[in-house]
Amino acid sequence: MVKTTVSTMKNMAENGADLRERVLEIASKLFYERSVRAVGVDLVVAKAGVAKTSLYRHFRTKDDLVAAFLSREDKDFWNIWDEVAQMHTSDPAAELDAHLFWIGERVGRPNYRGCPQINVAAEFPESDHPARKVAHDHKAELRRRLTVLAERLGAREPEELGGQLAVLVNGAFVSSQMLTGEEAAPLLQHMAHALVESGCAREVRTLEQPGQG
Repeated sequence: MVKTTVSTMKNMAENGADLRERVLEIASKLFYERSVRAVGVDLVVAKAGVAKTSLYRHFRTKDDLVAAFLSREDKDFWNIWDEVAQMHTSDPAAELDAHLFWIGERVGRPNYRGCPQINVAAEFPESDHPARKVAHDHKAELRRRLTVLAERLGAREPEELGGQLAVLVNGAFVSSQMLTGEEAAPLLQHMAHALVESGCAREVRTLEQPGQG
């Protein structure tokens, strides 16, 4: 009887992780470029060069694979957000501008095909679909973070301003075909400035004219 060593088990686990990542990488690219419903499991395994049983060993169903794709996109998005936020911890206005700059650059890319979260949510209207839950949570987190920024900016109604900024960002995601690479970021920034000015105007006037009121 062959004895399984710790080293062998470790190699098997690493190989399994590599295979899972390869399948997810190929599936993510296909889902984003062609849409989820247009891509079947047979195409994913063919492009990844793996057996279908290997795919199902890591993803029980195609729905699980789609959810993993969105979770991967979610993680990548927030990693960039966090890196940018760390550079502007004491200046919320500069942080907001910086976020809108990299989001605008993303929207302006020639190969940009929209926000994957919005795309998949549109393909799967069922509220209990696992991918739709990931998409919902992603958008809820976007609004939460923008609301926190609104609070730091001194908005009268942080929830409202956070919601307005979320609509602005999501609107850019679905309007990429109307925006050139050069105009997306400044357009987002200028619109956000107007929203922030309106949402914080009362506080600004009070600070400038402390004797009134």
